[in-house]
Formats: sequence, C-alpha cells, structure tokens
Amino acid sequence: MITVHHLNNSRSQRVLWMLEELGVPYEIQYYERDPQTMQAPASLKKIHPLGKSPVITDGDLVVAESGAIVEYLARTYGKDTMLPTDGGQAWLDYTYWLHYAEGSLMPPLLMRLVFEKVKTSPMPFFIKPVAKGIANKTNQTFIGPMIETHMDFVESHLAKNTWFLGDNLSGADIQMSFPLEASVARGIVGRNHPHIIAWVERVHARPAYQKALEKGGEYDFA
Repeated sequence: MITVHHLNNSRSQRVLWMLEELGVPYEIQYYERDPQTMQAPASLKKIHPLGKSPVITDGDLVVAESGAIVEYLARTYGKDTMLPTDGGQAWLDYTYWLHYAEGSLMPPLLMRLVFEKVKTSPMPFFIKPVAKGIANKTNQTFIGPMIETHMDFVESHLAKNTWFLGDNLSGADIQMSFPLEASVARGIVGRNHPHIIAWVERVHARPAYQKALEKGGEYDFA
C-alpha cells in the first residue's frame, strides 16, 4: 500500500491527483504547517531526513522529490496511461517538462515570493523603505521579466497542445500543475496567457483532481 506523507498547501497535492488518475489504492498521512513559520513539522524527518513534502512510501521503498515520485508512479503503475514509450520525441518532451517544472519555472517564482515577503516582514521603520525599494526593483527589472519569458514560452506550447504531450494527459501535466496553479492564483498569469488559464481550468475540471482535492484538504493554490 502506498502512503502519501501529505503536507497541507504543498506540492504533495499533485501526487494525490496522480494516484487518483491512476486508480491506485493509497492512504494519506496528514501533516500541518507551523502557523508561524509555515514550515513542515519536524515529524516529517522521521520519514525522510530533509523533512520535506511530498514523500511517499511504497512497502519498504521511500521516494522523495515531486519529479522522482511522478516518475516512479508512472513507471510502476502508469506505463499505459501516464508515460510515453521510451525513445522518440514524445519521450524527450515528457522528460523535458518533468524537469522544467522545478528546474526552470519554479526558481523565479520562489524568488518573487521571497522578495514579496521581504516587503511585509518586520524590520526597523527606517530600513523598511529601503528594503521595499530593493524588493520592488528586483522584481520589476530582473525576476518579473524572467517569469514573463517563461510564461510566454509555456503559453506558446499550450496554444498548440491540449496537454503538455498533446491530446493525452501524462506525468508531465501532473508535475507542471503546481507552478501553473500558483501563478494563476497569485495573478502572475493574466489575460495575456489565456491558454495557461484554460489548461488550469481543464485540470480543475477532472474528476480525479476534484477527488484528490477532497482527500487532501486545504490547498491555497487550487
């Protein structure tokens, strides 16, 4: 039996969605973020030394990192549904989007979030205007344009494809869901990226996604 060590408002929600799409039995071990630090509880370190989510256990196996989990589940339980045949362009595209989600798209989104937090963090009043100015300038001149380039790239791809590999949902869509949901929810994606918005709406309309959301609980990005 697969156990998903699930942290609220986290990337582990997409693991639940994938399991629902695959129809694989699983159970959930729930964890709650610390309301002050928003970090995962120390109890997660009993499962994996880094104490991060998502983590799954499947018998004696422990699998951490979203991409590794998606890859493991696709290879083990979803070869006919979530994974293209080895070799060829479809396989290369699948591998690309699987790694692009966390390797290229998430870093600037996280940087933007950090600098937005700086503007509202407690600090001496005489420092606050300087910190806010630096944060705004960094987001406007560096991080913002970088994100816009990525979103234009994804928008162009989805303008020609229903899902990331064409007409069929795959593990690549599962992996891409978190950064695109977050981008839409936070207003990073607007009217100039209608195909990204339409893709997120297609994701949310899937029965398996809705069932996973019911089981997973609180999820700010949905």
